[in-house]
Amino acid sequence: MHTMDHSYTSMPEPLQCTGSLDSRELRFSRAMVFAVEEINNSSDLLPGVTLGYQVHDSCSSVPMAVKVAFQLANGMDPMFDTGEQCSGSATVTAIVGESGSSPTISMLRIIGPLGIPQVSHFSTCACLSDKKQYPTFFRTIPSDQFQAAALAHLVRHFGWTWIGAVRSDSDYGNNGMAAFLQAAQEEGICVEYSEAFYRTNPLSRVQWVADVIRSSTARVVVAFTAIGDMRILLREMDRLPSPPRQWIGSETWVTDPDMLRFGLCAGAIGFAIQRSVIPGLRDFLMDLSPQKVSNSPLLTEFWEGAFGCRLGKGVGVEEKVCDGSEDIQQLQVPYTDTSQLRVTNMVYKAVYAIAHAIHSIVCEERENSTVNCDKSLNVKPTQVLERLRRVNFSRNGYQVSFDANGDPVATYELVNWQIGESGKMEFVTVGRYDASLPLDQRLDMEREITWVKNSTQVPVSVCSESCPPGTRKAIQKGKPVCCYDCIQCAEGEISNNTDSSDCLICPEEYWPNAERDRCILKPVEFLSFHEVLGIILTACSVGGACLAIATATVFYRHRTSAIVRANNSELSFLLLFSLTLCFLCSLTFIGRPSEWSCMLRHTAFGITFVLCISCVLGKTIVVLMAFRATLPGSNAMKWFGLPQQRLTVVFFTFVQALICTLWLALSPPFPIKNLTTYKEKIILECDVGSAIGFWAVLGYIGLLSLLCFVLAFLARKLPDNFNEAKFITFSMLIFCAVWITFIPAYVSSPGKFTVAVEIFAIITSSFWLFFVLFVPKCFIILFRPEKNTKKHLMEKTSNDVHYYEILRGTNIVTFSYMVYYTVR
Repeated sequence: MHTMDHSYTSMPEPLQCTGSLDSRELRFSRAMVFAVEEINNSSDLLPGVTLGYQVHDSCSSVPMAVKVAFQLANGMDPMFDTGEQCSGSATVTAIVGESGSSPTISMLRIIGPLGIPQVSHFSTCACLSDKKQYPTFFRTIPSDQFQAAALAHLVRHFGWTWIGAVRSDSDYGNNGMAAFLQAAQEEGICVEYSEAFYRTNPLSRVQWVADVIRSSTARVVVAFTAIGDMRILLREMDRLPSPPRQWIGSETWVTDPDMLRFGLCAGAIGFAIQRSVIPGLRDFLMDLSPQKVSNSPLLTEFWEGAFGCRLGKGVGVEEKVCDGSEDIQQLQVPYTDTSQLRVTNMVYKAVYAIAHAIHSIVCEERENSTVNCDKSLNVKPTQVLERLRRVNFSRNGYQVSFDANGDPVATYELVNWQIGESGKMEFVTVGRYDASLPLDQRLDMEREITWVKNSTQVPVSVCSESCPPGTRKAIQKGKPVCCYDCIQCAEGEISNNTDSSDCLICPEEYWPNAERDRCILKPVEFLSFHEVLGIILTACSVGGACLAIATATVFYRHRTSAIVRANNSELSFLLLFSLTLCFLCSLTFIGRPSEWSCMLRHTAFGITFVLCISCVLGKTIVVLMAFRATLPGSNAMKWFGLPQQRLTVVFFTFVQALICTLWLALSPPFPIKNLTTYKEKIILECDVGSAIGFWAVLGYIGLLSLLCFVLAFLARKLPDNFNEAKFITFSMLIFCAVWITFIPAYVSSPGKFTVAVEIFAIITSSFWLFFVLFVPKCFIILFRPEKNTKKHLMEKTSNDVHYYEILRGTNIVTFSYMVYYTVR
């Protein structure tokens, strides 16, 4: 139709169709005539009842459709009919059509209030399912709501997340594309552009749409357009070189044979109505002769256009007159092409649906299975409308029924444009879609698809490449959600799917692998006997214990020698025994922590070290009291003889044992999994339970060490031959330094190194006591036996006389205890 300017000062020109006749639409109308004649000849459906019909050409124009609606409502101006006079009301009982959604909507605004049912074979706009606006509308073709969902499912199935969209600027295109965009958004598909145009728009608008498609980065284009609009767009696309695009078509144009001439759409895919077979239809369509054609203006226009001649006498001199030699069998036009009967079958089913509705009104079955129909009954449109809602039958293997919205069950074939063996483009069914099935079963692929440029590889159309497992998507600012950067998951997080929006935090005892695509158990760490550090510490511990035992053996074998006798052998043996335990108690800190090992390691360490320090303290007190007795004959030493020394050791050790007992009874140490020091591994360690108990044990050891150091310091100015107090002072000084240093190192050391620091402090302090107090004596015993005599020990200088007299005057065997044998 062309646009006319109205001055409103004179009568407008009569509406007329412009352009050529669409032979495909003519086939639809002829299929309706075929169905009516088939019903009229049927003995099962409406036997004895003859259906009449009128055929009107709306020219795919809304104004013409409105005119036709008034004609049908008034029962006027038939363009051709069966030639029989029909009784009854002049108002039609039902209407089949229209092919376009916009003309159909216009018609429904007029005939809807009259209650006249309209069954469309090709109006797919989802808006027509609104029964509040269009209560008299039915259709045998599925709604675009289903097609839009199917197209979105198809796009997502092939992994296209970045597409372009074009549509007809009509009810069909706008509503269909709106439904598709909503479904696409739910599927996570992004649209780079969405352009609308109409065939009556200026050419510049079509050029603009074509340029947008050419310059876009999306390689997939979804076209929800009418046939006429798509034809204009593809002509424009053909005019200039265009990059290859994968076309996804709506049902309206993707199965139109006339569109196959556009080679740039090779590989196009789209959903189509199921191909069907209508027995006898082809013979009916081909049963045309100049005599039959001349009775119908529509058929006359088709015949003259197809054969390029004029029926009757030619008007012009050069015009060719049809002479009857024209053979319709040789025509290659959509009218004669019955290989793809898709929408044609929708027309056929629409006619039968109306016939079944009328049959249920005028006919009834009797007991002997005969059907009796009342020919005189005046059927009203409202009656047919009511019965159409309950129609349910099968014809040629195809089920016909309507849901509450007047829509049929949505089933489609997936059609692919492929180049056949003959080199021509053809439709190939490659899959099926059934909206009644579960979502994951709706699309069934049956054959391999040939894509754009005759490729067998699925084209890629994405804004950003997929993010692999181990990463997450970060949306690019100002762009659609499909445009993103891939960011590696943060520490402690994983993503095990492609294109993850978020990373998942691993459970507490798990940690991501290097690729951060799965959580693996964290390695468990503790100071083991099998690792290098554990082996070194174990060797030092066992070596120290062996040295202490060896020293005790040497002392025992030389127990009658002067040095051993003068060294207070009982405290020395006890000190060596405690040192052995100190060395060995460090072994309890190595190995996998358990409930018993946690309690044993701290209590064993605390008690053995107090036993050791108590022995050294006893030695120190003996030295101090022996050399602080200022008068000969003083009996001060009798108050600190052997019984008192033993009691001192037992008392100090008992206090530590009591502290440990209370600690174990109230809040004992226990094994824990430390998950906070290191994020990537688990540290098995012992929790001290009660911090007060732990620091009380260490504090008590420190207190005794400090007391021993102070007493030894007071005895530091003894004669050179009696200078063991100086070495006790030195040993206690280093001992205290080690343990003072231990506190910050213990607190700050991570994981298993906390245990290693404690073991190091134990072994170091034990070795220091051992080396300072026993190595010099062993050296004299083993390598300087000439100095291991009473005479040598009693040698004195002028500075030693006073102290020697003191020792002699005490008359105690242990006087010489404090004598130190200086190796000269």
